[in-house]
Amino acid sequence: MFLPVMRQVFAQIADVGLKLFIQNGYDATTLDAIAAAAGISRRTFFYYFKSKEAVLMALQGDGFPQALRPTILEESPTTPPLQAVRNCVLKLVERYETKESVIVDRLLRSTEALRIRKQALFVEMEQALFEGMSELWPSNDRPEALRIAAMAGMGVLRLAMDRWREDHAKHPLAHYVSEGFDLLENQA
Repeated sequence: MFLPVMRQVFAQIADVGLKLFIQNGYDATTLDAIAAAAGISRRTFFYYFKSKEAVLMALQGDGFPQALRPTILEESPTTPPLQAVRNCVLKLVERYETKESVIVDRLLRSTEALRIRKQALFVEMEQALFEGMSELWPSNDRPEALRIAAMAGMGVLRLAMDRWREDHAKHPLAHYVSEGFDLLENQA
């Protein structure tokens, strides 16, 4: 019973934070305002989140970053690394197509500090993907090739998200991801 209550409080804080970010802007929203609107103390806020930025990041991509490693590990070790990355990203990419993820993405582009944090998230995702790939192919004698595949995959995702946003989601995000991987593979 305790775990569902914790998840509920976590979700409540994140939802309230997002509403306040939308209503007041990221910079104008304080930790204290989020805590008060969620009906919790400042101390309780810090039990669940390290910062207001952490609230925003918790809503980004509906768990996409956390799902990268386990999803790449589902791939067959006989699959070429870049194809495995493509498969992995395509399995997960719809997580970015939620209403919350679109709003969070817009907020992450609203300030220089958040744009930097968004870029850092892509580096973190690249690292998680690389670690999973290193586990999938432990005897790979060229780890830099796995790292390049992880970097390329996250680069394709970044550009696909930009194109998807610029096109006002004319097609599913997976369409832009597939186009990006096709372009990459045709250049190799």
